Amino acid sequence: MARAFNPLDFKRIKTYPLKKRPSKVEAAQFCRTHHMGSSFADFLSSLPDVLAGKQLKEVIAATAAAAERGKTVLFGMGAHVIKVGLSPLVIDLMERGVLSAVAMNGAGMIHDVEVALAGKTSEEVGPSLEDGTFGMAEETGAFLNRALSSESGGLGARVGRAILAGNMAHPELSILAAGARLGIPVTVHVAFGTDIIHMHPGFDPQRTGQATFADFETFAAVVATLEEGIYFNVGSAVILPEVFLKALAVVRNLGHPVKHLTTVNMDFIRHYRPMTNVVSRPTARGGRGYALVGHHEIMVPLLAAGLIEALQP
Repeated sequence: MARAFNPLDFKRIKTYPLKKRPSKVEAAQFCRTHHMGSSFADFLSSLPDVLAGKQLKEVIAATAAAAERGKTVLFGMGAHVIKVGLSPLVIDLMERGVLSAVAMNGAGMIHDVEVALAGKTSEEVGPSLEDGTFGMAEETGAFLNRALSSESGGLGARVGRAILAGNMAHPELSILAAGARLGIPVTVHVAFGTDIIHMHPGFDPQRTGQATFADFETFAAVVATLEEGIYFNVGSAVILPEVFLKALAVVRNLGHPVKHLTTVNMDFIRHYRPMTNVVSRPTARGGRGYALVGHHEIMVPLLAAGLIEALQP
């Protein structure tokens, strides 16, 4: 037999005044409209104090405060940061003393070198893959192999010094050269088989392995100073999140009190490793993790301009 359901009496539902209800958004958090001639600081403060607008302002404030207190600000980046033309902003923040160190993957090193060598980088993979010419530009591999064979030390420092010493078209656009010039560590973290130079006949895996491990040791030494500091992971979905997590494990194992830090992931979408290895796990017992989603060519300039405004004397 079918069960009978009696209608509910909606007229007996209890309500309460709106003013007594806790609300997540209030008018005071709304944006302000832009006025012609307003400063960038005015624009930034006009963003809604909600979600990403609020978080961007918090990240800028936390980074500026860390820089002013002399705390470590470590900028980890994927190659896309260079490919979309943001090297001048990274270099400017290094020169201003905001960034204490920079880390990149092997592809970042390659694009940085090509920009310094020729003022251009990034090839069309599809057509060149068809005829076997993908990744085979001669000068890129030859320069990096010479840099590796010339001296000892970390991979980033070797290449940065080689760029400064070479007759390059645009050394001023090289993050690696800026690190060598300013005495700021720029480390390069290579995964074998992922970069075009690994296909070149003159590639030296032994020297590369030694040099990139030296950079891991340097990176870990920087991570050891991140208490009350900031770690940015901008556009690296796998390599740098893994390197950062392992370095953090090393420094905590050795007794360094890196518990209260701010971590920031910036990328087009939310990937698993950055969200777990950068945003969540390192700050589980202290600090704060942020995830800002958006195009690098828009978000990084907003971040950089906000830091410059915040650090004005």
